[in-house]
Amino acid sequence: MGVVRRLGFHGRMMAPGMLLLAALSFIPLFTVIAMSFSRVRLLGGVSFEWVGLQYWIRFFTDLDLGLQWVRTLLFFVLTVGLEMGLGLVFALCLWKLARGRNTVLSLFLLPMFVAPVIVGLLGRFLTDSTFGLYSWVLKLLGYEDDILGGGTSAFLAVVAMDVWQWTPLIALITLAGLTSVPQSVREAAALDGASGWQNLRHIILPSISSVLLVALLIRSMDAIRYFDIIAVTTNGGPADATKVVPIRLYETAFRFFDLGYAAVIGLVMLVVSIIIARTFVRLLDKKGLAR
Repeated sequence: MGVVRRLGFHGRMMAPGMLLLAALSFIPLFTVIAMSFSRVRLLGGVSFEWVGLQYWIRFFTDLDLGLQWVRTLLFFVLTVGLEMGLGLVFALCLWKLARGRNTVLSLFLLPMFVAPVIVGLLGRFLTDSTFGLYSWVLKLLGYEDDILGGGTSAFLAVVAMDVWQWTPLIALITLAGLTSVPQSVREAAALDGASGWQNLRHIILPSISSVLLVALLIRSMDAIRYFDIIAVTTNGGPADATKVVPIRLYETAFRFFDLGYAAVIGLVMLVVSIIIARTFVRLLDKKGLAR
């Protein structure tokens, strides 16, 4: 009763919903943890056979999975890095635009409203070696190979598709931060003779650094579990050139039905996501913006 009283009226009203949310979150989590130590059998009903650390040992000795983690990290760095850089550039251009900003911004944001599966299908159509527009343009420039048929070109193609879709989101978030930069400070810097680069480096970027961190956090959480476009375009091929960890997780669970090992991969992905999130939250906390 004492605990209930300390919750207060609002706490008691929220308690049923919080308990339901906790049940929906923790029951699947504990089930996946149990699966990571068990061989899951589906014939004749779901059953768990305890195998101890077998799948965890396999995880740390799986060379193919290690290469897929490296590929995932490379994909993460390329996509997030390009999206942050291009998003900042486009946001600055839109910020300086005097006329027609709303119209240009509306057209610029269209890719982020397209479902990732549709983006993958569109990308596969445009890169088709027979009738794809991009393939035709590259052939005019001397590139005759199939874009999605080569390892490096396929990897760069799925990176470009993700960058095309989510750069507008970074630009939108950055543009919102740019509108809050005090005009008086910029005018004072201009009167003191600061150049455009100095203004950007010493005034604008420090003023929007917290906004950029939020945008980086949002995209990082999504990029680490990137699945849709690769599944539609290359499905991890050719020769595993685009097989990132989420694709491997899907194949392990739903193609080979090795659910115990898939649970281990999923749990490690969860831990990596939490580490990335906590890193950015700690950076925001240093700026006093995590509260």
